[in-house]
Amino acid sequence: MLRDITFGQYYDCDSVVHRTDPRAKIVLLILIIVFIFLAKNIFALLFCTACVFAIIFVSRVPIKLYIKNLKAILPILIFTAVINMFYGDGGTVLVQLWRLSITTAGIYKAFYMALRIILLIFVSSALTYTTTPNDLTDAIERLLSPLKFIGLKNAVHTLAMMMTIALRFIPTLVEETEKIMNAQKARGADLENGNLKQRVKALVPILIPLLISSIRRAYELAEAMECRCYCGGEGRQRMKQLKLRPADYAVCGVTVCCCAAVILLNIFL
Repeated sequence: MLRDITFGQYYDCDSVVHRTDPRAKIVLLILIIVFIFLAKNIFALLFCTACVFAIIFVSRVPIKLYIKNLKAILPILIFTAVINMFYGDGGTVLVQLWRLSITTAGIYKAFYMALRIILLIFVSSALTYTTTPNDLTDAIERLLSPLKFIGLKNAVHTLAMMMTIALRFIPTLVEETEKIMNAQKARGADLENGNLKQRVKALVPILIPLLISSIRRAYELAEAMECRCYCGGEGRQRMKQLKLRPADYAVCGVTVCCCAAVILLNIFL
């Protein structure tokens, strides 16, 4: 299961999505997520699905990487779908379980919610697969630059750096967790059998080494930054300057048109 978590990894290839300005990608990601949740009918949601899969195709990132991220949250996805089955209003009753009933409206609602979560995972993964951590840092800092005018000048760069480091170390922590679990299994630890209480106790030998390793890694990173005379964003210059190109405006225009289409589908269908 841990090997299926690829969120936060960068996939190096040449595509339109990779070449798009990271600031535009972050803004468009937020816009797409908003309109995925604003889709009120199945036609609008299916149109959002087509748009997300078009992004995946254009990004040239293998679809199996997106599916791996989906496999990692499969239990949450199933749980959400099952819960929503019992909260559908109207429709034909299919199964009656005491006071709870599964109706056609509940099935529709469960499918609707599950598809929304899948699209959310896919489009969020597209950002991290096509954007390097350095570009993410620069983009977040530039987008938050207006906060400098209200006395948060140093906090902007610090916040951007913290968010990027967190994304960068997700794959590292996953790999470290897998190594610790394999080491504990080699020592005879049973991590898969037993009741809930026993499984929780079995996680203690994993969480403690993982916490110690994370703290040690944080100290090493801090020392490396100090050795390189890192002192925050004050007076720092960037080797790669972010600049919007005509292709970036074209991508933004296509995305806005797709969002407008979702609004029209909500109104007329």
